[in-house]
Amino acid sequence: MENKNMAFDTLPPLLSQALVAKGYETLTPVQSEVTQEDAVGRDLVVSAQTGSGKTVAFGLAMAGELLGAGDSLPPPRQPLALVIAPTRELALQVSRELEWLYGAARARIATCVGGMDAAKERRNLGHGTHIVVGTPGRLRDHLERGALDLSAIRTVVLDEADEMLDMGFREDLEGILDSAPEGRRTLLFSATMPKPIVALARRYQKDALRISTVSEERGHGDISYQALTVAPSDIENAVVNLLRYHEAETAILFCATRDNVRHLHASLTERGFAVVALSGEHSQNERNHALQALRDKRARVCVATDVAARGIDLPSLSLVVHVELPRDAETMQHRSGRTGRAGKKGTAVLIVPYPRRRRVESMLRGAKIPVEWGTPPSREAILEQDNARLRASLMERAELDEADWALGAELLAEKSAKEIAAMLVKSARAALPAPEELLDGSEAPVRNDGPRPGFEDTQWFRMDIGRRQNADPRWILPLICRRGHVSRQEIGAIRIAANETMFEIPKAIASRFIAAVKRTGQASDEGADVAFEPVDGAPREQARENRRQGGRPNDRGPRPGNYAPRPFKGGGGRKGPPRGR
Repeated sequence: MENKNMAFDTLPPLLSQALVAKGYETLTPVQSEVTQEDAVGRDLVVSAQTGSGKTVAFGLAMAGELLGAGDSLPPPRQPLALVIAPTRELALQVSRELEWLYGAARARIATCVGGMDAAKERRNLGHGTHIVVGTPGRLRDHLERGALDLSAIRTVVLDEADEMLDMGFREDLEGILDSAPEGRRTLLFSATMPKPIVALARRYQKDALRISTVSEERGHGDISYQALTVAPSDIENAVVNLLRYHEAETAILFCATRDNVRHLHASLTERGFAVVALSGEHSQNERNHALQALRDKRARVCVATDVAARGIDLPSLSLVVHVELPRDAETMQHRSGRTGRAGKKGTAVLIVPYPRRRRVESMLRGAKIPVEWGTPPSREAILEQDNARLRASLMERAELDEADWALGAELLAEKSAKEIAAMLVKSARAALPAPEELLDGSEAPVRNDGPRPGFEDTQWFRMDIGRRQNADPRWILPLICRRGHVSRQEIGAIRIAANETMFEIPKAIASRFIAAVKRTGQASDEGADVAFEPVDGAPREQARENRRQGGRPNDRGPRPGNYAPRPFKGGGGRKGPPRGR
């Protein structure tokens, strides 16, 4: 205990004791830097990655203004410190951290965030407080209504300032900072330092000390990055297999829109995963319940948008999946930073539709993030992992009572030990969601040395999409199956040109195929507007006939219509595949 206290001998005793009680043995780099002698009392501009302990860092940094020389807080009246965070979740998390850090000092902390009872927040402010933590919009509202008095403020903290500017809170931040006393300290914490942040610091800070620990943590050294290429129509199946392969204690799946969060959440729930959703359409109460379910282990998977997941801190989170590609490297690092925290290892996986691989490679190269390229886990690999986990679980020592032994003896009297063990394994597997079979380009049949059995007499068909629309056998194949109600084995060669695709079907089932295509063409589903038509002869014969008549085989140009994909429904390319499920 004395050794631990020696690590915090420059801190106020109340805070040192709180850190020891929380299990801290040493300060993180950013916590150490903000408590150095040259940082005391000064404005600070701090660059630190998510997960580096910056909440405790600014809690320690503002101790001088809060506790003073007497190591105690005055009676609660007007707030002495203000912490501004971009989201409700982050603000609530900051409040929880400051509560234990300043618990011995009996600090009164008021939280003001959107989605909560504003009248109750005003009453709390009216009863007096030491620290106010809130989101920009709600704080500005209380300020304009006269409920928030900033006249006694000694320290203002902007947490994740770059995110607040990205989210459009510049005007609210400026209104709040302009209302705070000129003599207060301003502590600006930001993972990145774009020009707007530099301008904000220049306007509202004086002689600020620049602190950066990003160089030590760049790209999150405790996070392993993987990029997995998939057929655009296989994104959802790849997500399922990733979850099954890793069996992470907690995982977050990032989507771009509320609709996609809703779709993936429903799909995973249907498959048997314990999953919750977080997006802008959920109330604060729903978000709190979802996060509590993750902390209680009642749920293991969270599907979220970027905004909803900012500031989430889940100690058990070990897997982050970018189901939809982030807009840039900074967004990717913010997402990935939910894992690999406090020295723990984490895995961040980017699911990359193959048409977008070059873009992702360029983004990762520019950000200097090492990544391992591969493909999603196969069904066989998942089953092998299941066997290994089950074997390890069953070999562990278990606490058995008399009833367990009695039932075991009863079973042995009826069945052999081998049969009982096999039934136990089967029962354990039945509780797991089934892995998915993934498409592979090699699955697309190609005619090389003559027709394969059953394709001696075929009917060729034409689709009015081609390479310019990112056509590829890996998503065209399931589209043909879905529209024509045929199996993969009933599709022959597929030949893709610039603006059209030709494929063959055995003549014996051609009429049934045409009838099915007409019926499915009347649906409103994606891919229903892709035109199919029979053609005479094979593609080369058709081309010769067109030239004989003065035409060209691919003279129609790109057809009108929107092929913009959506994730899980066949998305990934810029003008890519219709849904391939």
